[in-house]
Amino acid sequence: MAALKYKSTVNQSRIAVLGMFFINGALMATWISRIPQIQDTLGLSEGQLGIVLLGLSAGVLTALSLAGGLVARYGSRRVTVTAAFVLALLLISLPWMPTSVALWINLFGFGMALSTMDVAMNAQAVEVEAQAGRPLMSTFHAFWSIGGFVSAAIGAGMASFNIEPQPHFVIGALLFGSMIFIFRRHLLFNVASEEADEKEQVFRLPPRALWPLGIVAFAGAIGEGSMADWSGVYLSDIVHTDDATAALGFTAFSITMTIGRLSGDWLAARFSPARLVQFGGLIATAGLLLAIFMPTVTTALIGFAAVGLGVSTVVPLAFSAAGRVPGISASVGIASVATIGYAGFLAGPPIIGLLAEATSLQVAFLLFVATLTATLVVTGRQLNRSASLK
Repeated sequence: MAALKYKSTVNQSRIAVLGMFFINGALMATWISRIPQIQDTLGLSEGQLGIVLLGLSAGVLTALSLAGGLVARYGSRRVTVTAAFVLALLLISLPWMPTSVALWINLFGFGMALSTMDVAMNAQAVEVEAQAGRPLMSTFHAFWSIGGFVSAAIGAGMASFNIEPQPHFVIGALLFGSMIFIFRRHLLFNVASEEADEKEQVFRLPPRALWPLGIVAFAGAIGEGSMADWSGVYLSDIVHTDDATAALGFTAFSITMTIGRLSGDWLAARFSPARLVQFGGLIATAGLLLAIFMPTVTTALIGFAAVGLGVSTVVPLAFSAAGRVPGISASVGIASVATIGYAGFLAGPPIIGLLAEATSLQVAFLLFVATLTATLVVTGRQLNRSASLK
């Protein structure tokens, strides 16, 4: 009976963490789905919008240096729930901002809440994964993507019915915010936080021991960020498709990434993390080469889909490994690796843009291929040192 009760508790915690990943992705996608309307409302040019969006990026990176210490001091359960509520509340206020400066400040807070919740819920995921005794991290990250899909579909529906962002964001915050009450009671209490030193540092830089795992996450995040920003442009400018077809580039990438993450835990239980990351890097490389040297609609979509499949497990595996590095708490490990990984997500797209302007988009993608492959193949072995479940 005791074993059955323990298994039931672990399953409840697993569902609760899946729910938190879903909520995080859904709240983020609610904002993303209405950016064009908010841009029009404030009369922002593309350049001005880019500066405003930097507010979110700045908030994300700022919070990553704080989140590990907060989780270590207060526990991942409390930080996850608190950040989720703050995220929902800030979502409501975003479309009401009267100026670009006010929106930038609000997005900074939104980004801080987003990444703080991200670190805390990943720390929860590591704990649940350890208790379950099997890989679960890829499935957790898949539910983040599913939450994004659901919320984006709702946003598209709201826009098609000419519903303004203000009521949409209120509805979204109430809908997804109410789910926090459903899942929070089954989140795990973090015992390590109760034993943490009273003087636990809240602000900290990534420890040197975590840099190899950070580089793995960096490579995977470059792939995600580059496909998000440049797959549509590639189809439009290089393959010469219409706008509707160009939008399918990121769709193909997203679908295969979600499929890869849903099957990633099954694969992680049967193959070493290094083997998965290295094999995924080769799949992504093959896909990009196909899109570069055979630039047709079909081959490009197949290529971008291969990239999604190839990089799908990279970040989840890196986070899982970071949560198990000896002598470093799970929250600090995840925050450190996330800091380096998000740097790749933010830096990759503009670097490709600069290379494309100096040469061509195909040449820029080719250099991206070399960087991605070399990084994943060389550093993938670092995952084997700390990712094994005990």
